[in-house]
Amino acid sequence: MNKLRLALFLVSFALFQSPAEGRDWIHWRGPEENGVSREKGLPDTFNPAMKDKGNVLWQQPFGGRSAPLVMDGKLYVIQGTGAGISEGEQVVCLDEKTGKPLWNYRVNVFHTDIVSSRLGWTSLTADPATKYVYAHTTAGLVLCLDNAGKLIWHRSLTEEFGRISGYGGRVVTPIFDSGYCIVGMVNSSWGDQARAANRFVALDGKTGQVAWWAETPSPIKGTYYSSPVIAVIGGQRLLISGGADGYLHAFKVRTGERVWSYRFSAGVVNGSPLVDGNFVYCNHGEENPEGGPIGRVICVDASQIDPKTKTPKLVWEFNKAKRFGLASGAIADGRLYLPDDSGELFCFDAKKGKVLWTFRYGTEVRGAPLIADGKLYIFDVKGRMVVLTLAGDEEPTGDWEIKFRDPNGGLNETNGTPIAVNNRLYFTTRTDIYCVGHPGAKDDCGEYKKPPAETPFKENAIAGVRLFPADVTAKAGEKLAFHVTLIDANGREVKSNLPDPSGKWNLPAPAPPKAADPKAPPTKGPLALQGEVTGDTAQGTVTLKPVPPSQQGYVEFALGEAWKGRARVRVAGQLNYKQDFTNVPVGAAPGGWLNVQSKYVVVEVDGNKVLSKVNTDPRPPFARANGYITTSTAANYTIQADIQGTEVRGRIPDAGLVNSRYTLIMDGKTNSDLKSREVRIVSWEARPRINVAVGMNWQPGVWYTAKFTVEQKEKSALVRGKVWKKGEAEPEKWTVEFEDTSPNREGAAALYGYVSDPLMSADNPGSNIYYDNVVISPNK
Repeated sequence: MNKLRLALFLVSFALFQSPAEGRDWIHWRGPEENGVSREKGLPDTFNPAMKDKGNVLWQQPFGGRSAPLVMDGKLYVIQGTGAGISEGEQVVCLDEKTGKPLWNYRVNVFHTDIVSSRLGWTSLTADPATKYVYAHTTAGLVLCLDNAGKLIWHRSLTEEFGRISGYGGRVVTPIFDSGYCIVGMVNSSWGDQARAANRFVALDGKTGQVAWWAETPSPIKGTYYSSPVIAVIGGQRLLISGGADGYLHAFKVRTGERVWSYRFSAGVVNGSPLVDGNFVYCNHGEENPEGGPIGRVICVDASQIDPKTKTPKLVWEFNKAKRFGLASGAIADGRLYLPDDSGELFCFDAKKGKVLWTFRYGTEVRGAPLIADGKLYIFDVKGRMVVLTLAGDEEPTGDWEIKFRDPNGGLNETNGTPIAVNNRLYFTTRTDIYCVGHPGAKDDCGEYKKPPAETPFKENAIAGVRLFPADVTAKAGEKLAFHVTLIDANGREVKSNLPDPSGKWNLPAPAPPKAADPKAPPTKGPLALQGEVTGDTAQGTVTLKPVPPSQQGYVEFALGEAWKGRARVRVAGQLNYKQDFTNVPVGAAPGGWLNVQSKYVVVEVDGNKVLSKVNTDPRPPFARANGYITTSTAANYTIQADIQGTEVRGRIPDAGLVNSRYTLIMDGKTNSDLKSREVRIVSWEARPRINVAVGMNWQPGVWYTAKFTVEQKEKSALVRGKVWKKGEAEPEKWTVEFEDTSPNREGAAALYGYVSDPLMSADNPGSNIYYDNVVISPNK
């Protein structure tokens, strides 16, 4: 064999190695993203008390609520961890074969109402090429970790993009594809994203920079947790997901362009879609758009799209007053397996929608079924796994169950979904992670289905222009570079053969906000980005002006009349920042601030311009909001502002300052024991990780100065706040202070406001919060 043939043989062997070398499970529903494992020789019974003699190969105390991830001989899981001051969330890595813990990466929880029992509810995703693992944490951090546990990059979706989370723990599992870590969320930030909407952001897998944004067109119904899947339909590579607006959506993976949508719910869609060929399945447990019975299952043909409405053809639907709202399904061999919220498992003929059989296995469910080796594995919430032996269209021929108890003998919740890879089952209970399999089992796995091919690539088939990065947070005076990519209809890069390939760069003025009254005169829009832009067809450079210190706007590149690409630029406030709102127009919000449009507005009070918390909408994302000023990586600083709250209908608002993910709150409620209002420091309002309060009977209608500092130490952070009447001498003593031994090391400076009154409306506003003279300075 000559050297060339030997080299080709070795490459071929590396690419098509034996399954005995190990397989990966990097999507929570498996390699086909449909809840199916092709593994064989899996046990249908096991007993943890008997260990390997009971088919339990190992067990470790790293429980959770989600599905594990397996890649390159390592198993990963995300979970809540610790208690009290050390309570947080962590990604844990274990040796897949032995269960030996290898490393963990811990983060705090902040800026969310989600409670500790719902931590770690997103599954992980990964890039098999780089071996990077990606996590979306409860606090809104997107973490990129290498296989040794080193942090490669992170983004704070809440502080950078205004991600909204609710009490219910509805946070979306990320997915990796085509070089991007893609995350869905409900958010409200600035400019064309000021309106709260369901959006998807694609982050470059190696750098974390934003590649594209996608947005659903209809109003949101709340937060949601439908996990997206990737499929090739009609030659297009698509990201498909249920939405917070009651629709099922499909977007192009490489660009975020919306391809089609199908409305089938009057509430949010939590079920994750399933794809089989051209058919897409999804489910919900909310009211239906036309009323009638609650809950629905649909099957649409995504190869038949109405060109006018961008709606796929409905194949069948099941609408029989069954809630399919909290769990997702699996599809195998032409059958759709889907649990309803009450613990009844339905088996549908996937082509026709006919119910083949049902099986009652629980009373409360969250986890999805796993189909593997002729069996179906599924959890109910109350500490039980059921294993069914499948019999095609007929009812299962056998069932077996096991109940899990925590170390104290109590109920051990089981909210997750099992996986099957490398001839083993892996799953979590609330307290533990298990590896189940036959000791010494031989390696045996069927072939996984490959997705259809995309439309063949054609040179010079230009269909659009993309700028990268697509969203940037910058400093005043900074130079920014944007790369130009010409793309085909599937988002793949193409070369230009145009006779005149010259392009035009500009900084367009943002569109003016839409007036509530269509008859009102046109509203003057915000200024264009203040700076200069130069460039060619490959790259553009934006040089921002040093003044103003904070603003936002857009960069645009046009190639001829047909193709345009646009990027968003936020110039965030830096330390040594001052804002007295003198130069901000009445009715506007400060430029460069995040999560303030429709939540904070400049008004005139006693001849002085101040910032006011909007007090006409009782919905939580509007009634309570942080207005972020600096970048999310600010650290070791002090924020100070003048604050006044008023009283309306006996209610006084909560107002305060945010520093490094801690909040100093002037609490408007009266403590019944102290018979006084309080000043508090919190970091995670849903849990008392930090909740230090002192009595201070501050008065409505009176201006106070609040000062809040976080001093970073080697192993802790000293968090201190003080409040005093405006105009009086600053007291030497801090009003409230705390040393955090599990410290937040960074975080955006912000204003905090919470106006709580269910009677609020435009004609019946609640109490006011006013802010003035904001100063953010570095600690000495």
